[in-house]
Amino acid sequence: MMPRCSISPSSDVQLFQTFNGIQQLSQTHHFKVWFLDQFGVLHDGKQPYPSAISTLEKLATTGAKMVIISNSSRRSSITIEKMKSLGLDPSLFVGAITSGELTHQHLLRRDDAWFAKLGRSCIHMTWNDRGAISLEGLGLQVVDKVEEAEFLLAHGTEALGLPSGSVLPMELEDLEKILEQCAAKNIPMVVANPDFLTVEARALRVMPGTLAAKYEKLGGEVKWMGKPDEIIYKSAMAMVGVDASDCIAVGDSLHHDIKGANAAGIRSAFITGGIHANELGLSGFGEVADSFSVQALASKYDAQPSYVLPAFSW
Repeated sequence: MMPRCSISPSSDVQLFQTFNGIQQLSQTHHFKVWFLDQFGVLHDGKQPYPSAISTLEKLATTGAKMVIISNSSRRSSITIEKMKSLGLDPSLFVGAITSGELTHQHLLRRDDAWFAKLGRSCIHMTWNDRGAISLEGLGLQVVDKVEEAEFLLAHGTEALGLPSGSVLPMELEDLEKILEQCAAKNIPMVVANPDFLTVEARALRVMPGTLAAKYEKLGGEVKWMGKPDEIIYKSAMAMVGVDASDCIAVGDSLHHDIKGANAAGIRSAFITGGIHANELGLSGFGEVADSFSVQALASKYDAQPSYVLPAFSW
């Protein structure tokens, strides 16, 4: 079956190709490297999507290299461990680049002018139920009083880090009140996970990007450390030693995955069954979205996928 071209009904004609599965795409376009998002593409946080494991295995037999590129708050090694715990073979991947890893490395090295001028004391917004993020080795002093903070570090949306090393669970509304105090003091924010939402067991969970967007609206300065900023794509390309023309980025978020790939000059594949499933009127895994609805949604987010697939399946 030949891929279908989907055209926007507007006067601005934009094209993307629709494929039934990864096999069609890989046979039509021989990419050397595949940058794969994890949540919403490979798994839902609790279990792999149907056929994700077999699709990875089959894609590997084509000779393609695969890299996980994720807006996870956690370091790359933790992401690889997560893959293994879900039954995905870590040896199939060259490695992983996460926004959490980029944040850790920049806070550690401080060889970037922006990070070089950051202080050492920070308000730390982190996780509770999902597991707190360690700041060990970074030489940071976590404070719980805004007047003592030199910057704001957002890894999660469930708790406030305490000087003792423990965390205080908080509702999102309470964290937003702290944002207001930080904005009034005019201290910068580093967001280690730019996602607004993520898929978790078919439900949507609020992510740190939501806090960062709120902070910008309050007039605060935010350093976004992952997709859609091209920094994460450049790091991934450097890992495998290729340029943009050899790569494809696969993701389920138009704002983060697809718009980010557009900015980096990388072709992209939009998985419709992830965080945008409800917006596209999809209720079941592998259900095919209406092409005009996909184009309208892509235009809304100012993102243009090269290819569209219902799921990461062969």
